[in-house]
Amino acid sequence: SSGINAEWPLRPGDEGSFVEWDQLVEHDCTDWGMDQTHFAGDGVVTGTGTIAGRQVFLFSQDFTVFGGSLSAAYARKIVKIMDHAEMVGAPLLGLNDSGGARIQEGVASLGGYGDIFLRNVLLSGVVPQISLIMGPCAGGAVYSPAITDFTFMVKGTSHMFITGPDVVKQVTNEEVSQEELGGSGVHCGTSGVAAGAWENDVHTLLQTRRLLQFLPSSNKEKPPICETTDPADREVPALDNIVPNSPIDPYDMKHVVRFLVDEADFFEIMPDYAKNIVVGFARMAGETVGIVGNQPLVAAGCLDINASVKGARFVRFCDSFNIPLIILEDVPGFLPGTQQEHGGIIKHGAKLLYALAEATVPKLTVITRKAYGGAYVVMNSKHIRADINYAWP
Repeated sequence: SSGINAEWPLRPGDEGSFVEWDQLVEHDCTDWGMDQTHFAGDGVVTGTGTIAGRQVFLFSQDFTVFGGSLSAAYARKIVKIMDHAEMVGAPLLGLNDSGGARIQEGVASLGGYGDIFLRNVLLSGVVPQISLIMGPCAGGAVYSPAITDFTFMVKGTSHMFITGPDVVKQVTNEEVSQEELGGSGVHCGTSGVAAGAWENDVHTLLQTRRLLQFLPSSNKEKPPICETTDPADREVPALDNIVPNSPIDPYDMKHVVRFLVDEADFFEIMPDYAKNIVVGFARMAGETVGIVGNQPLVAAGCLDINASVKGARFVRFCDSFNIPLIILEDVPGFLPGTQQEHGGIIKHGAKLLYALAEATVPKLTVITRKAYGGAYVVMNSKHIRADINYAWP
């Protein structure tokens, strides 16, 4: 279970740095025979350690103890490390593997979730919050990850849903498997709940370590600078011909990104959702930048509801954590049609406009080929406080 392997995300490199807190805490419920069953730690491991030498706070839920269900004591353990993460200014990692509220404790368990949700909100934009879904998570156990900055899943073993397949069948008479209802494919590609998924637990944990190298510990710091052997002034002849002359021929904006950034290292966020826009972290001259680019390969790079929401959330994260933004623009406009209009493209498209206009980090736009209509204004035009706008030669 994830609880037993709580030190995995601290390896390799920081082995032995994890210090567990409150390992002897037990629940205090006496109803429904619970006074006869106690486990040290009560189903969650909490503590602090280092990743690449920087402090993090984490909790890891253990599904083998009461199905990972949350009690009042369990919630107090998580709240304690959340409060310390805010006080110290260190990232918070949550390894989630829980069936939800501990039903024997009733409202006390629900109140524990409320305490956690409140701190997720208070920590938002203050320290990075990352959730890893390491098994089946249901009910209240999925709301905390939804509030955090990034949620990652494991293919085939992670599931997230408010109500499981049995309840769905009872209420709607619809038969659906856990994977079909809330697997990684659903949340990475359809709902947009998750920011990414990998093949196994270890790979997911290692990718989380990689992401943290791009991020500052808190909003009071700048992201770490990484030494690089890739010179900032190198020439890239391939970029001379990568953009077709025809305004309708597609090309892959991710290739442009990898040619531009240090060592072609690009950590893409939500790669399988709203593929008509590309967002993620990279470095230039060793310093972290946030990349937002239209993707001509998908829907000609048009902005739609999902792309606008995806882009806006990423921009606001970068603005909160002092990460400069580079906008690679090749947009023919907003996607037309009744489905988009009825879905609220006006409201959702405005979210990306608002996020980019509001952001006060350095913002640079490169128009790689075209910028038409209202989408031209939205994609960080000079009229909404872009610092520099370049046109691709």
